[in-house]
Amino acid sequence: MIKTIEGQPKIKGKKFCVVASQFNEFVTRRLLDACLAELKRRGVKDNEITVVWVPGAFEIPLVALKMAQKKTISAVICLGAVIRGETLHFDLIARAAAEGIAQAALQTQKPVIFGVLTTDTIQQAYKRSEPKGDNKGREAAVTAVKMVSLLRQI
Repeated sequence: MIKTIEGQPKIKGKKFCVVASQFNEFVTRRLLDACLAELKRRGVKDNEITVVWVPGAFEIPLVALKMAQKKTISAVICLGAVIRGETLHFDLIARAAAEGIAQAALQTQKPVIFGVLTTDTIQQAYKRSEPKGDNKGREAAVTAVKMVSLLRQI
């Protein structure tokens, strides 16, 4: 028989940090609201959640790393929206955020979840942050809970 290990959908007694970008807050706020609601739905209490606002997506990895280094934090969820403009700035910020978030996870051996939208248009960002529909903030919360549970079992 093959042994299978997978994360559980609910969790108790673990602390989560959400690092959210203030830039494009009109999208990030939608991601954050759905993320927080989903964490609570999955058994995480208000006093087990810390939200840290950073100026932009470029600043997310440093704060995510610092928070993940804390012994009390089980996982960090990174939320933001990088929307393409007319210059290469989009590419630089999107790549730096993705690589930095991945490095934070590898360095700390904790889940550091990538919930940063990288879209060509504001409409695409809105579509991925629907309050009642598709919302990548909600998905990031689910991933964080399952990964904390999974890593406890390994």
